[in-house]
Amino acid sequence: MGARPRRRRAPAAAAATAAAAPGPLGALLAAALLAAAGAQQSATVANPVSGASLDLLPHFQLEPEDVYIVKNKAVSLACRATPATQIYFKCNGEWVHQGDHITQHSTDRSTGLPVMEVRIEVTRQQVEKIFGLEEYWCQCVAWSSSGTTKSQKAFVRIAYLRKNFEQEPTAREVSIEQGIVLPCRPPEGIPPAEVEWLRNEELVDPALDANVYVTPEHSLVLRQARLADTANYTCVAKNIVARRRSASAAITVYVDGAWSEWSKWSVCGAECTHWRSRECSEPAPRNGGRDCHGPELDTRNCTSELCSRAAPGAEDVALYVGLVAVAVCLVLLLLVGVLVYCRKKGGLDADVADSSILTAGFQPVSIKPSKADNPNLLTIQPDLSTTTMTYQGSLCPRQDGPAKLQLPNGHLLSPLGAGRHTLHHSSPAAEGADFMARLSTQSYFRSLPRGTTNMAYGTFNFLGGRLMIPNTGISLLIPPDAIPRGKIYEVYLTLHKQEEVRLPLAGCQTLLSPIVSCGPPGVLLTRPAILAMGHCVEASAENWSIRLKKQSCEGTWEDVLQLGAEPCTELYYCQLEAQACYIFTEQLGRFALVGESLSMAASKRLKLVLFAPAACPSLEYNIRVYCLSDTQDVLKEVIQLEKQLGGQLIGAPRVLHFKDSYHNLRLSIHDMPSSLWKSKLLASYQEIPFYHIWSGLQPFLHCTFTLERLSPSTCELACKIWVWQVEGDGQSFTVNFNIAKDTRFSDWLVPDSEVGAPALVGPSAFKIPFLIRQKIISSLDPPGTRGADWRTLAQKLNLDSHLSFFASKPSPTAMILNLWEARHFPNGNLSQLAAAVAEVGKQDGALFSEAEC
Repeated sequence: MGARPRRRRAPAAAAATAAAAPGPLGALLAAALLAAAGAQQSATVANPVSGASLDLLPHFQLEPEDVYIVKNKAVSLACRATPATQIYFKCNGEWVHQGDHITQHSTDRSTGLPVMEVRIEVTRQQVEKIFGLEEYWCQCVAWSSSGTTKSQKAFVRIAYLRKNFEQEPTAREVSIEQGIVLPCRPPEGIPPAEVEWLRNEELVDPALDANVYVTPEHSLVLRQARLADTANYTCVAKNIVARRRSASAAITVYVDGAWSEWSKWSVCGAECTHWRSRECSEPAPRNGGRDCHGPELDTRNCTSELCSRAAPGAEDVALYVGLVAVAVCLVLLLLVGVLVYCRKKGGLDADVADSSILTAGFQPVSIKPSKADNPNLLTIQPDLSTTTMTYQGSLCPRQDGPAKLQLPNGHLLSPLGAGRHTLHHSSPAAEGADFMARLSTQSYFRSLPRGTTNMAYGTFNFLGGRLMIPNTGISLLIPPDAIPRGKIYEVYLTLHKQEEVRLPLAGCQTLLSPIVSCGPPGVLLTRPAILAMGHCVEASAENWSIRLKKQSCEGTWEDVLQLGAEPCTELYYCQLEAQACYIFTEQLGRFALVGESLSMAASKRLKLVLFAPAACPSLEYNIRVYCLSDTQDVLKEVIQLEKQLGGQLIGAPRVLHFKDSYHNLRLSIHDMPSSLWKSKLLASYQEIPFYHIWSGLQPFLHCTFTLERLSPSTCELACKIWVWQVEGDGQSFTVNFNIAKDTRFSDWLVPDSEVGAPALVGPSAFKIPFLIRQKIISSLDPPGTRGADWRTLAQKLNLDSHLSFFASKPSPTAMILNLWEARHFPNGNLSQLAAAVAEVGKQDGALFSEAEC
């Protein structure tokens, strides 16, 4: 919209109108107009030409134009007019404060008229205040002694570009010379995205190729497919904010084969036939095109079947005899090879049987009752009578023990023998002390660094065990027989600080979990271990694409699993629950959970925690508001940090759902008694940028509110702290406590003494007694006649969504029990598991309560 001059008015009338304008601006304008009127009368007497020029209405040499706010950068609007005594901006019907204007005065050299130029800045926060109601606009109003002139409206919009394409190109296979249309509807954005196409990462320019053009709807059209058009095509959308790439579409241009002409007939041969041939070469099939159909060789009789064929000669007889001789030789060689193999195998079996004495200490076949004089003896030994064990060599029986405990083949939980058997599975210090003391003398036991609070380590054999990093929710379960028999591994579990490990995040990816290592990498596991750790995602298939990343030996991060999709390998699997994930892995290494939002409804959980000094010797008092990823490990780190700073918790932690809406997080303090306290915050709120929170790579984000007591005797603090995402979720804290002696929230902090045992070895690491575990496995692994098998148990435990993964393992029941152990240790209720087993069809589930003793 161009400049709109108004009717000229007398100076006195203009001054009266300006005085009627609201506020001090009207008075200022009235004074300016009256001064201009006096100058005009003087100029009329002294210089009639100059007076005529001052009677002109203002004319805009520069008008404000539409602009876009990118991220959080403020934009500038400018206008310039001549002749003008005053210029002010009006935005959405309200005058901009005089102090926000930057004014420059000059003179037009060609006309000698005064020129005034004014600039203002517009921030994202100003635009967001009216977001959704109407568009934010500004225009200039210029005054002269003759009247006012308004500039065109300039609209200020927040620029963005969504992540997901509304329609992406798809892979196709087309015949040569066939037309191709690749659709592309770019993501929604302001300003609208420009679209370009890439062919094998090179720009497609329709001006250089007449066979290609792009429609107004951004579709790429190939008029006639050529072999050179076989490539990967990518649609690229970009504006001033971002650049997005669609998934690449592979276009394959194929050629169906066609026969050449028949050759001439050959001469008539001794067989009274002649032939002709042709080739599949006009054209030959390419890029997966169909082969030619029909015979390549055509044979006909060339004597009308009147010629007589000769009987087989001596040459044919010699050929047949030679073939028979070769066949006999091959059979003899095969027999000799089989005999040699059988002899070698017999000798190998004898060696295995003789060497079993070396592993007898780790593979006992008898169960001895606990002796009073030897409390450290492991009283639960593995049951080697089941089919799930992998050891196949001979074992030397122990001669000094009682008779073996024979497991019945009846019901799942049938009573044990008459002898009394104590199941020690709750005291890790008492079990296997001699065994662990012997292992601790080995050189490799001291190969890992000790003393860190974010690391757990232990030495394990085929009995399995568990590692835990206290107060973090991170653990590693090593099931029985996951480590091959005869092997001893020292295993570690480490929680990494995010500043120590560089995890590259592409596009709009965000870190959803801690970065955890378990190792050593490369060790052989015959069954998957289970790594448990927390996460902060509000998971839903329509809002998130979640991937499990693993760091390779070269240091690069690779996607090894996409949750919700069919796994490309059986080495990894992930059970995602509300606040934790359980990763099945047969290869140890460094893992992290990374997500990419698919819509603006995708959200992460933030834990909001308030800390303040436990002692306040000065008048200043700081309240620190932490905005953390909602995982136990981050909260543990902040608690340790605040203990070093002398801080105390002053409010129960709250959870806030932070959405992928590009909006920042704001924090403000309110309702503080002004007679006792005052805030040193200059603005009405503090702000944490969206990208600092969404990346998840800055673990201890916080804002500090600095307060000042007006009297040293003031100890009672009452206020409200609000934390909210613009156009999103919010939380409020009501703070009301005594800063000198109030410790009511100290119970929320986990004491250092409650750390638990970081390493549990053997039966002490499991809730389910070993013998009962083996009977459950042997009873539920085979398919049941009425469906009473592992599938029903998985359904009772709400794990039926993972049936395909369980079925891919040699023992599905073992996988279910391992997951139960990982989820419910150490507070799992065996009675509930026994009830689930009983519902499958087994009536002796009450034995669990006896086994817990």
